[in-house]
Amino acid sequence: MTGADGEVRQLTKADIARMRPAGDVLPAELLAVLLKRRPGQRGSQKAPTKKQITLRLDERVIDHYRTQGEGWQSRINDDLKKLTGAR
Repeated sequence: MTGADGEVRQLTKADIARMRPAGDVLPAELLAVLLKRRPGQRGSQKAPTKKQITLRLDERVIDHYRTQGEGWQSRINDDLKKLTGAR
């Protein structure tokens, strides 16, 4: 999957056609470990530092943060920490 210069190259249609399901090519031991999580599922926090709650905010506040892109919830958390002096 590298080009003549040794750099990783873009996949071609032929590359994709040769691909096989993981279950057909991986050892059973590795497949068993991989299948413990659903695709996209994160592992547990090693040191939980946050607590999940339900919070109702004005729609304008949510829209303001969401328009700033990914990480909008973390930015709300950071702004609240600044306002409260929390670390």
